[in-house]
Amino acid sequence: MDLVEAIIQLKKERRAVILAHNYQPPVIQDVADYVGDSLGLSIQAARTDAEVIVFCGVYFMAETAKIISPGKTVLIPDSEAGCPMADMITADDLRQLKARHPGATVMCYVNTTAAVKAECDLCCTSGNAERMVRRALPADGEVIFVPDRYLAHWIEGKTGRAFIPWRGFCPTHARILPEDIALQRALHPGATVVAHPECRPDVTALADAVLSTEGMCTFVRGTSAVEFIVGTEVGILHRLAKENPGKRFYPAAEHAVCPNMKRTTLEKVLQTLQELSPVVDVPEETRRRAFRSIERMLAY
Repeated sequence: MDLVEAIIQLKKERRAVILAHNYQPPVIQDVADYVGDSLGLSIQAARTDAEVIVFCGVYFMAETAKIISPGKTVLIPDSEAGCPMADMITADDLRQLKARHPGATVMCYVNTTAAVKAECDLCCTSGNAERMVRRALPADGEVIFVPDRYLAHWIEGKTGRAFIPWRGFCPTHARILPEDIALQRALHPGATVVAHPECRPDVTALADAVLSTEGMCTFVRGTSAVEFIVGTEVGILHRLAKENPGKRFYPAAEHAVCPNMKRTTLEKVLQTLQELSPVVDVPEETRRRAFRSIERMLAY
């Protein structure tokens, strides 16, 4: 509790806002001003009068906050907290792919580095990807989708639009197997299964609803169902239970843990506020070009 009180006091002195992704440890979610998905948090922070953003998540998320709020100081409690999926493609990889498909429209998942976003025409989230494909893409022509092959597969199935996908994936979501869903259904008959579109196709095929993290939170609040098997990183169960007392939540796989998301601790958050470090910066030219892909998404 002393740590929490120290963080809250120093946050006020620094005119800071603390953001926590849905997959962060419970103690980090509880000390944050806002808990949510990466893009939603960045947008929320931009709307505040905070001078400092402490992003408790992985590095590309803090980059996104800097892209949207260039005038604010953006900090991350652990600069080694990376995203394996985002690291599966580089800007050079994408430039080479674009060279093989001249004229293709390039859509990137928000789970990408700033440098990759800067090479893209449009950005999307797991929650709005289907809408973006239907509304924002040209009626014909090739479409490159990076980096998540499983999200690409899911959106192809929903829209009928074929992509040139990258081979990336989220290792944490890939750990969830059909056998895990079958086991949880046997243990909790009648429970509603929700799964993230980053899951493997043979897992999403077994779900009652395939949703982003924010989509899951909205869905759970709006349904009369009281038991849920949750197919995503286990950190979200804390928020779901906190926001929905009386409802019960079971992880589809207890081993679906992102080690990078768990690198954040209260001690690191406090040290970050004390030292105003590590700072997340994005070169202005990269930031400007990356913002353009995000801005085009927000227009829809």
